[in-house]
Amino acid sequence: MNFNWDVFWQYLLQPSGVYLTGLWLTCLISVLAMALGCVLGLAAALMRLSRNPLLNLPVRFYVWLMRGTPLLVQIVFLYTALAAGGIFRFEDVELFGLVVPGNIQAAIIALGLNEGAYMAEIIRAGIGAVDKGQYEAGRSLGMTFAKLMRRIVLPQAFRVIVPPLGNEFNVMLKNTTLVSVIGVQELLLSTQMVTSATFRVFELYLVVAIYFLLLTTLWGFFQRWLEARFGQSDRPAPPAAGSRMFGRGTLKLLRGR
Repeated sequence: MNFNWDVFWQYLLQPSGVYLTGLWLTCLISVLAMALGCVLGLAAALMRLSRNPLLNLPVRFYVWLMRGTPLLVQIVFLYTALAAGGIFRFEDVELFGLVVPGNIQAAIIALGLNEGAYMAEIIRAGIGAVDKGQYEAGRSLGMTFAKLMRRIVLPQAFRVIVPPLGNEFNVMLKNTTLVSVIGVQELLLSTQMVTSATFRVFELYLVVAIYFLLLTTLWGFFQRWLEARFGQSDRPAPPAAGSRMFGRGTLKLLRGR
């Protein structure tokens, strides 16, 4: 095998500006798309729990559509097909003094929309894992639905949500490679640009694989810290006579501590 170790170590340990740009865009798109997906997922999960069909049915359709079609098709449709049909075209915009190209906007929105469908199911499952007695306790104190969710249900549900949330972000990091089809110069497209100039395909694709492995490994450490952080909770004290739902941990949540 004609493997050039000099090229491999050079791009692995001393990445060029093209590589650094791709690495920065990969991380930026992943974080922003994940944030968008979490916001959409939370809203969709709460709407899915509603008994009102005007709220429930659109969310069911959204989740069905996003989970039933390939992410690559969604990216190309959002950026290319909508513009070709004269419906919507992503234009470059200036944000905080920086010009954000239209293809990067489309990448973040497409990945975020797709992620929102999966996060909706994850958050819905987390909310469903909270004991029904917690709802009754909050309502007995006259809490509104929003306050009940914010102070009692979501803090407890988050412990269930964190592990799959971390796995979803891991997948998001790797899914950013798909936006290269619309010209976003993330890590994969940056590698393709360098290989077209150096013709060292095997060495450079091995480098990009190691970069992604490093990113996902670092996130794995952070995810374990998050799971340990949110997994810590007080053991509920034995209920007092005549009470079956107010443990020590529940009372702290009700008091807002």
